[in-house]
Amino acid sequence: MDWMLMPLRRYADFQGRSRRMEYWMFVLFTVLICLVPWILMAVLGGYSSHPSPLALIPALLLLVVALALIIPSIAVQVRRFHDQDKSGWLVLLGLIPFVGGLIVFVFMCLEGTQGPNQYGPDPKADPAGSFG
Repeated sequence: MDWMLMPLRRYADFQGRSRRMEYWMFVLFTVLICLVPWILMAVLGGYSSHPSPLALIPALLLLVVALALIIPSIAVQVRRFHDQDKSGWLVLLGLIPFVGGLIVFVFMCLEGTQGPNQYGPDPKADPAGSFG
């Protein structure tokens, strides 16, 4: 659970490095958090041709959650690129239609550089986790 919440504690921290574990556990956390409003919308008929006004509540909740998680999501992605000794600006690759998301996905799966790099110490070697 600590890995899932670490990016929230480092909310807008675009410096340093993050391990793959931190990134993927945060992705899992985001999916689990977003599943709740999605399921509520399905139960309340939010996906029908004539949605119930009550289905707007989980839709608004989903919007609030998405807006709250956008900055830590970008920040942890930037730190993942830093872990591979790459510029955080590579996050913008995700904006390329059709293939951008796939390219970023591949980069997020790659292992980071071992030892310190220009963005900081190796988070795997750092006893304090990825806060180094």
